[in-house]
Amino acid sequence: MTRKIFSFLAVGICICSLCSCSKPSQVEILSPDGQIKLNLSLNENGQPFYEVTVKDSLFITRSALGLTAKQEINLSEGFEIEKTVSDSKDEIWEQPWGENKTNRNHYNEMAIHLKNREKVRLTLRFRLFDDGIGFRYEYDIPSTDSLLITDELTAFNFRQEGISWSIPASAETYELLYRKLPLSEVETANTPFTLKMANGMYASIHEAALYDFPEMTLRQQGNGVFKAELTPYPDGIKARKANRFTTPWRTLQIAPEAVGLINSALILNLNEPSALASTEWIRPLKYVGVWWGMHLGVETWKMDERHGATTANAKKYIDFAAANQIQGVLFEGWNAGWESWGSSQNFDFTKPCADFDIDEVVRYAKEKGVVIIGHHETGGNIPNYERQLDKAMQWYADRNIRYVKTGYAGSFPYGLSHHGQYGVNHYQRVVETAARYRMMVDAHEPIKDTGIRRTWPNMMTREGARGMEWNAWSEGNPPAHHVTLPFTRLLAGPMDYTPAYSTFCF
Repeated sequence: MTRKIFSFLAVGICICSLCSCSKPSQVEILSPDGQIKLNLSLNENGQPFYEVTVKDSLFITRSALGLTAKQEINLSEGFEIEKTVSDSKDEIWEQPWGENKTNRNHYNEMAIHLKNREKVRLTLRFRLFDDGIGFRYEYDIPSTDSLLITDELTAFNFRQEGISWSIPASAETYELLYRKLPLSEVETANTPFTLKMANGMYASIHEAALYDFPEMTLRQQGNGVFKAELTPYPDGIKARKANRFTTPWRTLQIAPEAVGLINSALILNLNEPSALASTEWIRPLKYVGVWWGMHLGVETWKMDERHGATTANAKKYIDFAAANQIQGVLFEGWNAGWESWGSSQNFDFTKPCADFDIDEVVRYAKEKGVVIIGHHETGGNIPNYERQLDKAMQWYADRNIRYVKTGYAGSFPYGLSHHGQYGVNHYQRVVETAARYRMMVDAHEPIKDTGIRRTWPNMMTREGARGMEWNAWSEGNPPAHHVTLPFTRLLAGPMDYTPAYSTFCF
């Protein structure tokens, strides 16, 4: 449900030009409350740059925009501003589940239409909220059918020194401890990248609506300038796109206090409304599972004398869940394929192990008022999983299993990375396939959250950080890690941290 409060044109937007009939030379956009101002201009080479002012204080100084391609097509220079189209929106929309029942989506927008000598058309779309900024690139390139993206030039040039909290950039994992570093000492960072500036203002850089594009990380160029880095294919190409494409939103959340970053709905607001016709079947829950024993080494995923996912063990967990008002139970190691772990990773997602009677387990769980959480560990073998994906989801749906935890604890094939365009597209395919079967997803070893749960609310949660399981095989997570997560990783969205464990079966 969406309720519009008002919508009108040209609020808080100023176009500066030499005369009323000339093309504009720069554009200013204000947030609805007037406290955040963005200025866009072109340099002498026709490349767009932007600046951000917060409460009349320069926050981000002149920073580059644009992309580059392998083909001899200039995607970043030679542009003139042809026209601007302004808009404003103030609406209340409802979530089927989440931290807030309703969210206010209030912004001023400017779509700046540019064209260069090669007839490349670029729309830079900016949205200014009272708590930050989102912008994206919308390209139309008539001279080619497809494009090989080699770089993104987007920069965040901070005016002043500050303190930052982040993990290093990685194409494969987010399971790292957060660092507290002066801005000047950060070489690379994954996002969300959280900052406290010298003037006391807080900020976080991230992205929203990540589809069919590699994830963005950050690399410092020196002097507080952070440039976007896109996770590449093995051949170095960052993205393969058609001649018309739109990038994810690049986001900058801004707040006078750290809690303002947590309370921001900016990333959700930059995603599209729900694509699902109905959402009454989508419900979050708490669950326990046959899982911790494997990490302790007292049980195994594969079928042997220490196999964890047996029918008898499943019933013990179901009894525990029912007695403690826990709604669901997960069973890892229930299916064939674990015996090939570490080699071919050929899992069968519709073949239970001989000592796990899935129909009896489902019957018993229903009798106890407990739901089953399915499990699809891929080991990184994406082709094998995608071949079985529809059949596997249907198999669960036929048994009224409506939740599935996915896992990608292994390398992707052909040198592809978890966080590149290939990985992003695979993770999205799973979410959309699950939605067709009314399945909810909890992804481990995922692509980071960018607010797609607004559009795909069956994407319930994901790991994407160093969770409790590290207590099993390392020195564990220090207390600082736990209290840092809400202001870093959790700014992106919900996290499956697996925050507690029990030794009732060991």
